[in-house]
Amino acid sequence: MSSDILNLNPNGHDPFAVAAKDGSSASGQGLIHVRIQQRNGRKTLTTVQGISTDYDLKKIVKACKKEFACNGTVVEHPEYGEVIQLQGDQRDHIKDFLLKIKLTSPDNIKVHGF
Repeated sequence: MSSDILNLNPNGHDPFAVAAKDGSSASGQGLIHVRIQQRNGRKTLTTVQGISTDYDLKKIVKACKKEFACNGTVVEHPEYGEVIQLQGDQRDHIKDFLLKIKLTSPDNIKVHGF
């Protein structure tokens, strides 16, 4: 009986194992993290991290700025690499935008904050 409990997964696949060091999922594409940061007072900053380097982030920011009527930039983060920053709470807008242009699937977007 105890051997049956220890061997619940006969094919040896560990569902809780980390997919890869860079956070890529089973489909080969990494998660895109959308976060919000509180600045001073009512001011907020939306950051988007994890978009593949195959895409030109400056062009994505340019399209987002025009679509959302906000300012934005691409900054180099020492741990996360290139990160998109947008003024204001744009979490829902950026998620819908990334899905609309088919940059990623809904499973690969993780929205954080509040």
